[in-house]
Amino acid sequence: MKRIAVVAISCVVFAGCATVGASSDGAVIRAKNKVAPALVHIRPVKEVFSQGKREEVTVIGSGFIVSNDGYVVTNEHVAGESTLVRCVLYNKEEFDADVIGVDKYTDVAVLKLKSDRKDFAKVALATSKNLEAGQTVLALGSPQGLARSVSMGIISVTDRYLGGRDESIAPYNNWIQTDAAINPGNSGGPLVNLKGQVVGVNARRLGGADNVGFAIPIDIAKQVMDQIIANGQVTRSDIGVTFQETMSKTDDPKQQGVVIADVDPLSSGAEAGLTPGDVMLSVDGAPTNARFEEDLPAVRKLIADLPIDTQVAVKVQRGDEQKDIAVTTQALSDLRGKEIEFAEWGFTASQLTPAIVRRAQLSSSRGVLISGVQVGSVAGNAGLQQGDIALKFDGADIENLDAFAANVKERIASKTKLVLLQVKRGALTRFVIVKQGEPGPATTEQPANGENGNE
Repeated sequence: MKRIAVVAISCVVFAGCATVGASSDGAVIRAKNKVAPALVHIRPVKEVFSQGKREEVTVIGSGFIVSNDGYVVTNEHVAGESTLVRCVLYNKEEFDADVIGVDKYTDVAVLKLKSDRKDFAKVALATSKNLEAGQTVLALGSPQGLARSVSMGIISVTDRYLGGRDESIAPYNNWIQTDAAINPGNSGGPLVNLKGQVVGVNARRLGGADNVGFAIPIDIAKQVMDQIIANGQVTRSDIGVTFQETMSKTDDPKQQGVVIADVDPLSSGAEAGLTPGDVMLSVDGAPTNARFEEDLPAVRKLIADLPIDTQVAVKVQRGDEQKDIAVTTQALSDLRGKEIEFAEWGFTASQLTPAIVRRAQLSSSRGVLISGVQVGSVAGNAGLQQGDIALKFDGADIENLDAFAANVKERIASKTKLVLLQVKRGALTRFVIVKQGEPGPATTEQPANGENGNE
């Protein structure tokens, strides 16, 4: 059963600040007029898997046109996993749009308006390299769904660090922090300077705080946008290491490099001989200095931008000795794979990715991840749990998600009473017997956060 709930995305917007210096009414209006015609109000219908069920939810977000033929930049958390995207332009024209590609690591997505027109208004992109704290900026978008809104604030910090890749918070870039007020619905909208140029993509807020919002620097967004438009995706290199700033290991301000805090045991970095506690000094001669946390994204990006499957020279300090280690880069894998709902049994499962295989310490990529289980369902009564990794289906290896789905479909069609699954749960392997035709009480559907709608 599907249901549609309307929700709004929290994001960076703008504060009604007092006019500062050159930020006269005329300058603000001129800047707004340059960008507003390219502003987009976005209403994606997203496929969401929750508690073993598939749902469709309509969200509200913002974006901006970056080319005359209708490419639109927004946030991944707005457009990602969408089954339908409807865009309303500043002049109230409406278009459906295709999702060309998304990048979870930077929270950037690119859409393409379904039109053959070549005369769409587009924004001008600035560079985010020369931004300064105190600089006046405008934010445009759809706060609380109120399209074509504009407000004003300043840049508070140009390079705010918010965490690492394990937390899925921008591992490859720092953020533009602004004192602009936060409202739901502005995610993906442009952050604009007084020249009417886009300097950032509004993206997130700090929960529980007033006037603390964050935007993706436009230089990062543009690099991602260009790759998505050209290839439909973003590719990055990885060597399987986790970094810490050197300040966490030594008080010596002269210490160069970055600390290797952990090494994935199945990675190319581990195979080459990198170990936790090493201090990485350079990669192919390029310094990898990270004295403070805010220096870490640049080091990660240096490695991510290397060609995949290429041998690089990594210089490390191990104790009092320096070593040159040859490491072959590998492709950075997605953290999550494709997901399918099995409504008759009341659970969802997703494809195993290399990242999941490494974290679960599996010997191969065979199997599927149980990503959600409904209480009282056939799967729930059998004892299947979220996080289980199903390895065998009636004694046969599970090759992949599609093969698993075909087996489930066949057993449902044939009304097979008992199905035996072998699953890995933590460090233990156990059997789960799925009994068809014996579901427990149906769970009550709860409305999602927002207004209920009908499909």
